[in-house]
Amino acid sequence: MNKQKIDHPPHYNDGKIEAIDVIEDWGLDFHLGNAIKYICRAEHKGSYQNDIEKAIWYLKRSLENIKKTKENRVKKKYNLQLDHFANQGTERD
Repeated sequence: MNKQKIDHPPHYNDGKIEAIDVIEDWGLDFHLGNAIKYICRAEHKGSYQNDIEKAIWYLKRSLENIKKTKENRVKKKYNLQLDHFANQGTERD
């Protein structure tokens, strides 16, 4: 297999900046990196609508993960507060 096709596929190289360089430079996570990848290649791989739909899927997944993380932080904080108040009545000087 052609090393150029593996290291620098043409559908990721239509400008001065390659998708992988943006992803790494910006420190994007898996979901956002994949969204960028699909957006960058959408016009060059012959599957524009499919690639945009994939990018949107990854963005939605990223949002779901953000919401879950926030919910877990709120639950943890709430549980810590409940524990604090529950223990106030049992602690004696």
